Amino acid sequence: MTANKPSLILFFLALLCTIIFDYTEQEFFATYAKAIVLPAIFIYFLISSEFKIGKSEGVIFFFCFVGQVYDLMEIDSSEIGGVISFLIVYLLIVRIFFREHERIKLRKRDILPISIVVILIVYLLVSVLSLQLDNMKRFNFLYTFYGIVLSTLSCYCFVSYITKGTHITLLMSLMAVSYIFSDIFYIFNQYFSYSIVLVLIRDTTQILAYFFMVEYFLEKARIQNKPIQQ
Repeated sequence: MTANKPSLILFFLALLCTIIFDYTEQEFFATYAKAIVLPAIFIYFLISSEFKIGKSEGVIFFFCFVGQVYDLMEIDSSEIGGVISFLIVYLLIVRIFFREHERIKLRKRDILPISIVVILIVYLLVSVLSLQLDNMKRFNFLYTFYGIVLSTLSCYCFVSYITKGTHITLLMSLMAVSYIFSDIFYIFNQYFSYSIVLVLIRDTTQILAYFFMVEYFLEKARIQNKPIQQ
């Protein structure tokens, strides 16, 4: 067993326990299971990367920790604190995309699928924001900006996958999908009456988003460190 496997096993064990405790409505135990997720995946990332971590990745993990602490605390300021924390995470990921990836080159055959993706994301943004802004009259600008940043991140991921179709763009897209569903179902949990299904989807996609994010970071590091063949 390689050195990074125990932490990855612990991560998926925490995910399984979260699903079980959410389904059985054992909120106390679900909270402890979710608290294990980020430390486990962070240790997996450190070992897999041979303890090499960039400044942006380090700050992203820090604000993921902060955002999850706010989520688990469930106090009055938790919602805004969580939104600000993950807004910073999304901004830093977008910054990595534009700084460390090649410019996207569009082909004629890509225009139709890209147009469909952009229209769908804009529709989701407007629909979900209308629910959230009706539910919370304050901080409208913050939620709007949060939605725009997440939409930008998602569009970049999906367009990259459509135009390139590489393994790393697949990981980017899976990460984006997980973050989208996590945030959408978080809002659904706030807007609609309590539902186990909504809670399960929210928690599962949020945890999977961390996994795909880490796999993206690792794949990006492998590509950057790969020697150029002449």
